[in-house]
Amino acid sequence: MNYQPSDYLPIIVQLGAALAFIVLTMVATHWLGPKRHSSKKDDVFECGIESVGDARTPISVKYFLVAILFVLFDVEIIFMYPWAVNFMGWVKSSSETAINMFLEMLVFMGLLLVGFIYVIKKGVLTWEK
Repeated sequence: MNYQPSDYLPIIVQLGAALAFIVLTMVATHWLGPKRHSSKKDDVFECGIESVGDARTPISVKYFLVAILFVLFDVEIIFMYPWAVNFMGWVKSSSETAINMFLEMLVFMGLLLVGFIYVIKKGVLTWEK
């Protein structure tokens, strides 16, 4: 397929409109917003709780590992649902394609299982040692 520069015009117009909106919003809030500053107004406030201590308190790496693993193993569901919907359609029409799809899902699930076993063996999900 041969694309012409005019094919990109709608994308460029949308990008320009988005950038113009961002710039206009930032300028308008800066221009219309209040300009009075005081130590009480500029103080950090979150959920009505006084801020105590340093914001750069170290957090355990295990927390981030569990979060990343959750995202990784949660994303598999995003791939499995459309596969299941399509698989049911292919089972009814073509058995060879359905077998190929099933084997591909077995490989996918096998790779996920190998990754999960690796995570368990490394002790990533073990909080206390």
